Amino acid sequence: MKTLPQIAILDDYQNVAFSFGDWTNVHKKADITVFNHHMASQEEVIRTLQPFQAICVMRERTPLSREILSSLPNLKLIVSTGRRNASIDAKAAEELGIAISITGYHASGAPEITWALLLAMARNVVAESTALREGNWQREVGVDLKGKTIGIIGLGNIGSTIARYAKAFEMEVIAWSENLTLEKANEHGVRLVSKEELFKTADFVTLHLVLSSRSRNIVTSSELNLMKSTAYLINTSRGPLVNEADLINVLVTNKIAGAALDVYDTEPLPAEHPFRRLDNVLATPHIGYVTKDTYKIFYEDTISRLEEWLS
Repeated sequence: MKTLPQIAILDDYQNVAFSFGDWTNVHKKADITVFNHHMASQEEVIRTLQPFQAICVMRERTPLSREILSSLPNLKLIVSTGRRNASIDAKAAEELGIAISITGYHASGAPEITWALLLAMARNVVAESTALREGNWQREVGVDLKGKTIGIIGLGNIGSTIARYAKAFEMEVIAWSENLTLEKANEHGVRLVSKEELFKTADFVTLHLVLSSRSRNIVTSSELNLMKSTAYLINTSRGPLVNEADLINVLVTNKIAGAALDVYDTEPLPAEHPFRRLDNVLATPHIGYVTKDTYKIFYEDTISRLEEWLS
């Protein structure tokens, strides 16, 4: 009897992979194993994935290094959700004859979670909701957005969307990045400033850069200490854009008003991490792209890629 190909779906945290799209044809031609838990160690990843010819990964949740890929002799296909996945060693995969296929992407999730976190932080939504459930009434005084200045680091697709949101709330919008030109800033109705001026003047600083060797630690204590004591930092892009130790220090010492974070150096965030307990941190578990429309695209495209491969 012919053995069916073995397919692994990794990091399906909510156990919803089979709820998005019709997997019938894939089930007929292959055995599928879904992993709902995150495999934290390289050894566990290698040990677990040995039998599989195809693995489906969710956007950088499980890194696939050269060492891991070299240790998976049966692997022929990686299907990765989204347009890019920096945690896959694409060069190693090519050398090992492992094909990488990507899916489409729904672009609204990241800017929407950014704005949700900004509003929730400014108006103390989580603290007020928690206090109300505990029998209290009106514990904090919120911050207005109208008339405030938002500093956007990176004016690409997401950053320019944030600029539109901010202008709808009648905020002053300033921006900086290493490659941002006056022409592009003017195109989006944004005032181009220096990095120093952005951190000194912004009431809200939000990051929207792709993580690279150049952008890693683009925000350190040098920039954070320029911020006003009433200012807030928002990071929904990638954790390592901001030096984590430096950010923790300014939050612990209350040098800035707070931070809203959806991304971290290590994900899932360790159980005892300071970001889980600091009162001036609003933290969410990297849910920027965790939306129904996005997952529908991710999993329907994953199904299509698998069907093509199985054929």
